[in-house]
Amino acid sequence: MSLAIVFPGQGSQTIGMMSQLAQNYPIVKDLYTEASDVLGIDMWQLTQAGPIEELSKTENTQPALLIAGVAAWNIWKSEGGALPDLMAGHSLGEYTALVCSDAISFTDGVTLVRDRGRYMQGAVAEGEGAMAAIIGLTDDEVIRVCAEIAENDVLQAVNFNAPGQVVIAGSAAAIERAAPAMKEAGAKRALALPVSIPAHSSLMSPASEQLAERLNGIEVALPNIPVLHNCNVSFAESADQVKTNLVTQLDSPVRWVESVEKMKNEGVEHFVESGPGRVLGGMIKRIARGATVSTMDNLDTIQELTKTS
Repeated sequence: MSLAIVFPGQGSQTIGMMSQLAQNYPIVKDLYTEASDVLGIDMWQLTQAGPIEELSKTENTQPALLIAGVAAWNIWKSEGGALPDLMAGHSLGEYTALVCSDAISFTDGVTLVRDRGRYMQGAVAEGEGAMAAIIGLTDDEVIRVCAEIAENDVLQAVNFNAPGQVVIAGSAAAIERAAPAMKEAGAKRALALPVSIPAHSSLMSPASEQLAERLNGIEVALPNIPVLHNCNVSFAESADQVKTNLVTQLDSPVRWVESVEKMKNEGVEHFVESGPGRVLGGMIKRIARGATVSTMDNLDTIQELTKTS
């Protein structure tokens, strides 16, 4: 049975995440300590005690989740888990996959995603950007409504997460208009997301330019386990292509449905989510029906998975 390990993006963070695993595997705190030293902030204290408002700042969320995903991957390896055929990640999770596949070093990874978060936050003034989840419309219907009501604002479908689940992003005014328009078009729900960053929209172009400059300063290699990229649903053929894909990803849609379908077409029958939460697992179950979906978010699950992998 072919195996893919996938890594979550922002939204999976919680206060107390990884605490149970840290009690049983010293590598968890070791990695948080290593990251804290290069970031200049106590990441373990932040993830365990909060406050949640501070953890949810994108410049903190991104490294916190990357560390968690890398820690779970290290536990998987220490327990003798099978080597996956593929890796992928949702948005930020793509960086975690690249660290776990040795394309980017751990310390470069945590500082890179911290800076990525800062670039994203700085690209749009506070209160001027927004995102919303649209439930119950097809991808094409969401795209059509966005085009019809955008007027002179940015309004785009940016995360194709699962059938009937699309996230839109753009200016706050356009997102406010979108909710009633999507419902009128037949959406079951249009939920404003608690973020001020219109991630993966064209409003992130200034952040993409900064990220490109930042990536020029770090060493990137081809991954030793193939990593599927969000922006083009393909595998990079060179280290330079890895960098280009990461830059493109920031102001391009996350094509998660296509990515899961691609992995399934590559022969993947078992998906394992590495890190806190079960967000990706729920999406994958709706996309790749018949595939086995598991999560590495607690001691019992990891030990059971590694015995059978």
